[in-house]
Amino acid sequence: MLPGSTQERQRREFLKLSGRTQEIQRLIGRSLRSCINLQQLGERTITIDCDVLQADGGTRTTSITGGYVALGLAIKKLLKTGDLTTSPLKFPVAAISVGLIEGDAFLDLNYPEDFKADIDFNVVMTENLDLIEVQGTAEENSFTRSQLNQMLDLAEIGIKELVSRQNQILSTTDN
Repeated sequence: MLPGSTQERQRREFLKLSGRTQEIQRLIGRSLRSCINLQQLGERTITIDCDVLQADGGTRTTSITGGYVALGLAIKKLLKTGDLTTSPLKFPVAAISVGLIEGDAFLDLNYPEDFKADIDFNVVMTENLDLIEVQGTAEENSFTRSQLNQMLDLAEIGIKELVSRQNQILSTTDN
């Protein structure tokens, strides 16, 4: 996160990344690697920068959703320059947060909602709504399978909208 992204200024991480930053990097990397045929990509490294300008909840999920768009743009550029002949992208990937606050389900939690949530999840899915990763915790109590299903159903609604927007951006953007 950039220094001014939170209410209380964050210190820049120069030489040593915090455990939180490392965990977020791994989540983003796992999510984006799942949607690409690495053999088809070949001996290439694509670096996706995810700078958080305003940390108001959902930084992990926003980084994955936006990171997929950046990856798609990078692949389009490699195709245009002839460095790739076919796209190694297998499917779009998006992520969203969901949670329960006093029994009500919320989608795309902001910071105050995340803080109040009894249960919160980050859900990463494909365009076909297949799960890539689900991270969730209950703050003070347990939760039921029914509540989990309620949150996953809500996440699907958000993922459909996000993938639609990703596809729209990638279809109208020239490199």
